[in-house]
Formats: sequence, structure tokens, C-alpha cells
Amino acid sequence: MAERTTANAAEGTPLGDLGRRLAAGRARLGLSLRETAERAGMAPSYLRYLEDHPGAAPGSGPLIRLAEVLETTVTDLTGGAVDLPPGPGPAGREPEFTELDPAECRSLLSAHGVGRLAVPTDSGPVIVPVNYDVVDGAIVFRTAEGATPSLADSGPVAFEVDRIDDAFSRGWSVLVRGRARTVTDPGEESRLTERAFSTPWPGGDRHVWVRVDPDTVTGRRITV
Repeated sequence: MAERTTANAAEGTPLGDLGRRLAAGRARLGLSLRETAERAGMAPSYLRYLEDHPGAAPGSGPLIRLAEVLETTVTDLTGGAVDLPPGPGPAGREPEFTELDPAECRSLLSAHGVGRLAVPTDSGPVIVPVNYDVVDGAIVFRTAEGATPSLADSGPVAFEVDRIDDAFSRGWSVLVRGRARTVTDPGEESRLTERAFSTPWPGGDRHVWVRVDPDTVTGRRITV
């Protein structure tokens, strides 16, 4: 069976924090376990051991090589930066700031994940994170009745996603402006539920679907 690159791939579901971060790093770059091990100069069986054993404690040498291959840092790989905001490092040398074309914006936006929703409220604008998907070009997410994201109904909103690569001082962001509406049609609700990749991380009773139909989509990228 050919190796796959997702976290629940044929290699099995990784165990422990380090194992999950290794597998997530491989998936992000599209690398199999064998490819990652070869580039890091180690046996695939050893990398499999690191992913499968929560108590694995590799030395600094293997961690440094794996961090280089996965384009990250040892701190990120071992979870040392979990509670730190992204982008604490210095700017890269000769950074280049470019506008993204609409096709690239849509491509980056289409990957489901966590985005930031700016909602106008009676007390002023509020920005909240939401687990989102993109379905038929619209941004969709689930929330609870009366929760802050539900206040977006029938109003103008802004939605932003970004990725920051601290190790290389680079990243991108995509900004969407549009109008939000609560999905009330049972058929549409069922279709969105079937096509959703994951449930909201906060858990609880979050069955109110909201969709944002974009009016404008813009993006920017910083490279070094």
C-alpha cells in the first residue's frame, strides 16, 4: 500500500504531541514518512517510532534535522511556541511584499481551517475565530444561536485567514468582504453538514449555519 501524507494516513494515527506535529508538518509539505526520513538522514522506522510513541525523546540532532526538512523550528516542533502569538521573530532580509491574484486568493481560502470573522455589533466591531469551510465559493461556519458569530446575520462582515512561517519570516493573508446570512433552508443545512470537514472546536450545540457570500477577495504575501 502506498504511503499517504495525511495525519490519519496508512501509517496510522500519530500518538503524542510530537508525533502529531511531525505528521502535520509532513502533510503540509506533501511528504510521505519515507521521504521525510530520507531527507532528515534517518531510518523510516525511527521516524515511525517518533510518531507512534508519546514518550519518544529524540536528541537535538534528529530534531534539528527534522525541523529543517519540515521548514519549521525545533521550538514549534516540540510545542514550545503553542501559547505564543505568531510572528515574534525578526523580519527577513530583503522581504518582498506582493498582491495575490484572485485565483490564488481563492485557492488559499479554499483550505478549511480557522479564520477570523469581523462582526459589527451594537457596542462596536468584534473579531472572533471560527472553524470554516468553503462551499460553492461561499464561506460557511457553524455557531450557536445568540453567539457572537450569529450576530453577522444580514450584515456586512469581513473574514480573514492567514498563515505565518516564523522560521522563514514569510507568510500570506487573504481578506474577504461580503454579507452574511443565516441558513434557514433545511435542504441547504443538510448539504452543508454533509460537506463540512470538521465540527466546531468549541463543541456544544452549534447547529446554526451562517454563510458569507464574498463581494471582494484580496490577498497579500510576504516572501524573503
